[in-house]
Amino acid sequence: MKFLGAVLRETGQPLQLESLALKNLSDQDVVVRIKATSLCHTDLEAVEGALGTPVPFIPGHEAAGIVESIGSQVKSLSIGDHVVVSWNPFCGTCYFCQRKQPIICSKYRSNAAASFHFDGKPRVYMGDDPVHQLMYAGSFAEIAVVTEDCAVKIPKEVPFEIACLIGCGVMTGVGAAINIAKVTPGSTVGVIGCGAVGISAIQGARLAGAEKIIAIDRDLKKLEFSKQFGATDLIVANNDVLSSIMSSTNGIGLDYVIESAGNEAAFQLSVEIVRPGGQVVWLGKVPTQQKVNFRWGSLMGEKKIHRSSYGGATPQVDFPYLAQSYLDGKLKLDQYITSRIKLDEINEGLDRLKRGQEIRSVVQFS
Repeated sequence: MKFLGAVLRETGQPLQLESLALKNLSDQDVVVRIKATSLCHTDLEAVEGALGTPVPFIPGHEAAGIVESIGSQVKSLSIGDHVVVSWNPFCGTCYFCQRKQPIICSKYRSNAAASFHFDGKPRVYMGDDPVHQLMYAGSFAEIAVVTEDCAVKIPKEVPFEIACLIGCGVMTGVGAAINIAKVTPGSTVGVIGCGAVGISAIQGARLAGAEKIIAIDRDLKKLEFSKQFGATDLIVANNDVLSSIMSSTNGIGLDYVIESAGNEAAFQLSVEIVRPGGQVVWLGKVPTQQKVNFRWGSLMGEKKIHRSSYGGATPQVDFPYLAQSYLDGKLKLDQYITSRIKLDEINEGLDRLKRGQEIRSVVQFS
């Protein structure tokens, strides 16, 4: 089977469309024909070399498509099923999986840098050369090979361009509010950073019944954009945020703060504006070797801090829930899509993402 994929041959260079083929398929593999994949900042980081992903590799991990073929040991899926791709395969038997922490599965983490499946064998080839799959997916291609647990069936009524959003940014943000923070009805929530993940956190807080949801961002357009997803108050990040928060909460601070901006100032702000005994969830990140300083007093008062990568996702449960919430009109996703592009426009899409011009750009496959 031949198919097209956008491949990074050299760090810092544009992606190139290449003819690819599959080999080494196992009995546990699921071959998905990708119908839509969206551009995430993690893809941009990988292309720029920040993740150390070996080349050549196919970026992309936020995707949806149709099951094309399955291995003999795959039991939960059938050919023709519509699925959302999850980027978190897990072994189910290691120390962390046994403690219901699949996001830090030992095999997942130890194999992530190589960007091959757990058996170490490449599935995608460019001629005789193996091609790595970013985040076990590599969805900037017409075909992706994933494991059974990473192809999650959803209702066929959900358009592919909407379904692909669920697999990363939406799950991370909504899950941060519902699964990690466990936002309670009538509570106060602050969300720092109003990109795709941030507005998903705002929606999660709304779904959980929060009374006050404060959106915090430097970008006035993103702040205004966040109102349609449930933000009740808007604060520009370059103003005196702490004073504004204290004024609006009778000097107490916020019950929950979800950070999704990914910079030192945002991390510092999150622990300043949460109340004593409150909950902070960090979703953003800085380079792994970068140190972040805090005023010690901002950490006092029984505050709880949780760093989350995937919003506490249980994809087989959460993806169908998010898909159904969209169909029921409870979760707004159409508005995330700021552009629709073809695969041969992928470099332009990544450039717009880097310049902050996109919430989500979606690659649509015919």
